[in-house]
Amino acid sequence: MAETFKAKVRNVGTSFGILIPKEIIEKEKVKAGDVIQVSILRPNLKEVMKFFGSAKNASKFKRNHEERV
Repeated sequence: MAETFKAKVRNVGTSFGILIPKEIIEKEKVKAGDVIQVSILRPNLKEVMKFFGSAKNASKFKRNHEERV
């Protein structure tokens, strides 16, 4: 399974770079010269809010207290 972690993007000369945590390097056996695949995931608030917006007109939740034991 792919590992996920948070990393801060840093300036490296005229490029950007990220640091891979030591635990991930050891677990995945990453070494200098390896080619790895990196995905960039950002929380997109507008996309998240679409899901909440769909429930705006839903009726309020009513708890059924009769089922309590």
